[in-house]
Amino acid sequence: MSNRFANVSYTWVPQSHSIMRFAPVRRDPVELEIFKNIYHSVAEEMGAALRRTAFSPNIKERRDYSCAVFDGDGEVIAMGDHMPVHLGSMPMSVRAAINQFELDLGDIAMLNDPFRGGTHLPDITLVAPVYVESSRARRQAKIRRPDFYVASRAHHADIGGTYPGSMGLCREIYQEGFRIPPVKIMRAGKMQIDILALLLNNVRTPHEREGDLGAQIAACHIGAERLREVCGRYGLERAKKAVCELLDYSEEIMRAFLNQVPGGTYGAEDFLDNDGISPRPVKIAVTLRFMKQVQGRAVTVDFTGSDPQVEGSVNAVEAITCSACFYVFRCLLAEDVPAAAGLMRPIAVIAPEGTVVNARPPAAVAGGNVETSQRIVDVLLLALAQAMPERIPAAASGSMNNLTIGGVDPRTNEPFAYYETIAGGMGARPSKAGVSGVHTHMTNSLNTPVEALEYAYPLRVRKYSLRPGSGGEGKYRGGDGIIREIEVLADAEVTLLADRRERGPYGLAGGKDGAPGMAAVIAEDGSSRELPGKFNVRLRKGERIRIETPGGGGWGK
Repeated sequence: MSNRFANVSYTWVPQSHSIMRFAPVRRDPVELEIFKNIYHSVAEEMGAALRRTAFSPNIKERRDYSCAVFDGDGEVIAMGDHMPVHLGSMPMSVRAAINQFELDLGDIAMLNDPFRGGTHLPDITLVAPVYVESSRARRQAKIRRPDFYVASRAHHADIGGTYPGSMGLCREIYQEGFRIPPVKIMRAGKMQIDILALLLNNVRTPHEREGDLGAQIAACHIGAERLREVCGRYGLERAKKAVCELLDYSEEIMRAFLNQVPGGTYGAEDFLDNDGISPRPVKIAVTLRFMKQVQGRAVTVDFTGSDPQVEGSVNAVEAITCSACFYVFRCLLAEDVPAAAGLMRPIAVIAPEGTVVNARPPAAVAGGNVETSQRIVDVLLLALAQAMPERIPAAASGSMNNLTIGGVDPRTNEPFAYYETIAGGMGARPSKAGVSGVHTHMTNSLNTPVEALEYAYPLRVRKYSLRPGSGGEGKYRGGDGIIREIEVLADAEVTLLADRRERGPYGLAGGKDGAPGMAAVIAEDGSSRELPGKFNVRLRKGERIRIETPGGGGWGK
């Protein structure tokens, strides 16, 4: 974008009943930058508060949470540097809560329904309104809606259902856990004890769940307080004006990038190994159409041609598909671009209902959030590689390798539920090798440290290392995956939802594919048996589960 237009916004000015034209509106670039960082810092501080006060290692150590700030219309204006799969889909949850009921001062809505903006059932979202003006001033001005909203989302290590950890092989969502429509967990600042009791009576680890929910509530309180401080310092109208400018500016930046992409149509397809029930591969297809509009270039992302929704739990809901699109196009921009709703204005997503990228009830969806989201990213990047090969990396491991272990802890005689995702290899890039043993794309979590894992659960880590040679060869080599071997110190149910077991992550520009992943159960006598990428198994005390994650694809011959 040229300097001449870098700080110019455009608004529609009516000239007649049938003709409109653009009129430039100057904005202060310094003030825009200040407010962009202010709102981002609010979301970041919310995340820090959530992490510090959470109970479960999955949130405290792995940082499986996300926080964001929204304007009074429910448009996202700032996101923390948290989980992409959460952040891109969270606006739909906020919209569902807003549409369900009015949120008054002190109210907090709670939901996890994947068909109303959620991702999968373990991800619980809290939405809180932020009122800056006093109640009296709002009544005088006849203002009913909040000035802002804040939201926190966290992956709870158990939300009930058939399997501990709520991430097993299921055929319908009712088996996957406790499904929450938008409800008020707090009214006028008071906890709704009956709502909380209903939730806690349907999970295996109620004490931990209550603690993590409390941390999410604290994060929302922090966000609301900081926004009131910002408006107190700069004035409400000035803060809201900056919001509008951030949304417009983010749209302009996205259109400027799209103008650099050669116009045309680009298509690609990729596959999940299977749905865990049937051995048949599951296809995800996409067509990208880059077009010119009056405001600048736009793109249509069309998933027509993807397989119908499947019997197993790898179905993705619409929020997941939109989230993956948001992530991919956001990654192609500079790091300092505001992660605001304006980025998606030039991007139209077509995800036909009833397909694996927009499943309808009662589809099982636990793996859609963690596995299908990764494959959607892979297929989008594969299509973009045709348009801009010098910008696109080879495929990363393409699986979050979701491991859950649950049973009764002999130290306390209480149920436990452990969940983690295991990193893999990053795909090689057009100018350098991929990184080994790292969480990529739709996950931005960390590992669970061995010390924290063994302290919190009756488990022992027997091996934790890189997987040498698993990255694809090429001019630049893909990153290596990981080997993680865990011994259970009590009888336990173990589930794995993983992919890239039948075919490795693709290489680009002549680079070789990364090595597929694998899993095995090792008995006390040392004998082992290999298992598929998606399974549930009962382990006896002393047995081990060994996970080897895929390496990234190579780039270049």
